[in-house]
Amino acid sequence: MKFRPLLDRVVIKRIEEDNKTAGGLIIPDTAKEKPSQGVIVAVGPGGRDDEGKLVTMTLKEGDRILFGKWAGTEIKINGENLLIMRESDVLGVLED
Repeated sequence: MKFRPLLDRVVIKRIEEDNKTAGGLIIPDTAKEKPSQGVIVAVGPGGRDDEGKLVTMTLKEGDRILFGKWAGTEIKINGENLLIMRESDVLGVLED
């Protein structure tokens, strides 16, 4: 099944962080926090302004992003856990 987000929404796949501390201790799954970084998998066409004109998205597929801890709605598509959120909930794009 394919999923196409509407308006100014994006679909994100979380990037799992390392399960070891800098000192080499392994963090159990129960103590880990959910990662706040992800890769954009799908992008909607954009939102509408007050005059009804389409406002294009600044994000694109493949962008590595940073988002808030409680942002978005978790969904499961084809057995894969993803997040869907508005473009305005994204805090920024991570660049090399």
